[in-house]
Amino acid sequence: MLFSALGGGVWTAVIFIIALSVIVAIHEYGHYIVGRWSGIHADVFSLGFGPVIFARTDKHGTQWQIALLPLGGFVKFAGDADAASAGQDTDTMAALSATERRRTMHGAPLWARAATVAAGPVFNFILSILVFFALFLFSGKAIDPITVGDIRAYPQAETSLLKGDQILEINGMTPPEERIAYRAFIDALPKDSLIPYTVTRDGNTVIVMAPHPSPPAVSMVVARSAARDAGMQVDDVVTAVDGVAVASFDQMRDIILASEGRPVVLDVWRAGDMLEVTLSARERDHQLEDGTFEKRWQIGLTGGVLFTPATEGAGVWDSATAAVSQTGAIITGSLTGLYHIVVGTISTCNLNGPVGMAQNASAFAELGITDFIRFIALLSTAVGLLNLFPIPVLDGGHLVFFAYEAVTGKPPGEKALRFLMTLGLTVMLTVMVFALGNDFFCN
Repeated sequence: MLFSALGGGVWTAVIFIIALSVIVAIHEYGHYIVGRWSGIHADVFSLGFGPVIFARTDKHGTQWQIALLPLGGFVKFAGDADAASAGQDTDTMAALSATERRRTMHGAPLWARAATVAAGPVFNFILSILVFFALFLFSGKAIDPITVGDIRAYPQAETSLLKGDQILEINGMTPPEERIAYRAFIDALPKDSLIPYTVTRDGNTVIVMAPHPSPPAVSMVVARSAARDAGMQVDDVVTAVDGVAVASFDQMRDIILASEGRPVVLDVWRAGDMLEVTLSARERDHQLEDGTFEKRWQIGLTGGVLFTPATEGAGVWDSATAAVSQTGAIITGSLTGLYHIVVGTISTCNLNGPVGMAQNASAFAELGITDFIRFIALLSTAVGLLNLFPIPVLDGGHLVFFAYEAVTGKPPGEKALRFLMTLGLTVMLTVMVFALGNDFFCN
């Protein structure tokens, strides 16, 4: 477990700062390097805000610094009045020659300014794609037919499956490859303690008995959930709910749904020990396969699998296309979720502030370094997308100003620019305060 020696709030804060610092560094480096390629000089590259605790100046004259408050960063380009590039330092700009003005953000051609501003979000997307590409490339893809890899320790019944078995049928039915069809296939399996698997083993076809392929086991405990508050842990296995034995995750889920929030008692197997956990499900917005939402009573557990499928190397092209697709899916999902929040389809409690994001980072870190890196990629995409929103003070707002300049032939006036930047800052601070309120008042 990553940084397992740390505890509680310290663990959560450290994990979040690490994740955010990586993302901010990539975002700001995008601005910096494309600005440099475009002939725009950067005076300062800062990770964090506030008092500077470390600084050095490189051969290009840029001061690289780490500041005390590690919740963001900035690049201050030549000619900027402030770190947000909200306006120009008029006194400094007036004293510059034409050649010197070309090296400033405000004296550079429109294409150079637009490319420099857009580079931050683009680099966030590139980071996500590269991370997902590496994960797909090295984790590989499941062997066809499904082949048993590592088998989960399981308390209810001994499994006769062996590592290397090739699964042909489960309960007389062939497992489909398509995700939605596989979900329906899993739902249709009997909820018995043991079910028959037809497998190929050492060149022979045999039938063995094993538990449900989707057992009531825990692969992740969701942040800010009833299960996390009750102390549930990864690799716990639920053996019964209110005294009713459960053989599959879906069977446990159905009992939880029917509880409608009343307290339930889970019998939990944890590393050879049995314990009881009492908790109450909370109503949450659940997205269905068709993209719509419904309210469901949930305790905040993600199900595990009886065994991890064996994998084979994924090709470079397959990994690259899957990485791009994954990043695109995050963008689409984020926009869809935001739309449903705005129109009121789902609760505004789905909007997390910094505390909620930190708790999510901690939940992913508990799963191991690979899942933590996956979270960084996910958050990097979200940060890149957020910065493209057409709100003044964000990169997207600057790009709108540049579009206005491209159409009219002149930038917005200084008074209008100051007003819009103040308005944009007010909007962002309002959203941040609202999201922070969700962190504390939404259960």
